[in-house]
Amino acid sequence: MSFAEVRLPMVEIFETVEGEGTRAGFPTTFVRVFNCNIRCTWCDTTYSYAPHTPEFFATVGEIVEQVQTFGHRSVCLTGGEPLMHGDKSLALVHALAAVPCVEDVHIETNGAIDLAPFAALRESDADVQQKVRFILDYKLPKSGETDKMIMSNYALLDEQDEIKFVVADDEDYEHAKDVLAKWHQKGLPLMSPVWESMPPAQLVERMLRDKLHHVKLNVQLHKVIWHPEERGV
Repeated sequence: MSFAEVRLPMVEIFETVEGEGTRAGFPTTFVRVFNCNIRCTWCDTTYSYAPHTPEFFATVGEIVEQVQTFGHRSVCLTGGEPLMHGDKSLALVHALAAVPCVEDVHIETNGAIDLAPFAALRESDADVQQKVRFILDYKLPKSGETDKMIMSNYALLDEQDEIKFVVADDEDYEHAKDVLAKWHQKGLPLMSPVWESMPPAQLVERMLRDKLHHVKLNVQLHKVIWHPEERGV
């Protein structure tokens, strides 16, 4: 079987503008793969994992065809956890990077998946090396999943990658600072406020107070434009 025939469980493939990170505001194709290996307390995509079921199954070739139809330069590979399907995930990353119109493939991964096979692919494949970036989401205490984090992933990051911290309160914020001090080598750190418990202005106040010169505030643009629970945007 060729990699184009590999089938993956899917939630949705759609076009919108990227809502966060360094590509925020750019037209982007979202490829949302089904299922996740952790359960964060504040997850806003609970429909993307069990006990829900996949919306459909698609081959890598069919996914690539839809990406080409939209024609955007940027692709967000997300979930659930898009890298939890092993060799199937590797095949999808490889194929997305090979799409001629695509210049950027950013992978939203939850920090509980070993990035070593995907980092190795990036080292060995020119398209992947040029286009693929990891958005590594470190799960802070209020997520309930901090103990699942694989800290060896941080040595695999490069300058084009991003490290996201979703900050729910001051405990989360202090924990994020500690992780950055101990583990950060390469990649842009982002801090995202959980608006219900950490208003953005409050997070900015702390970032300025502590002179986090290398950290970027990460406000989810799509939740400003559309209702926070609206899908496919």
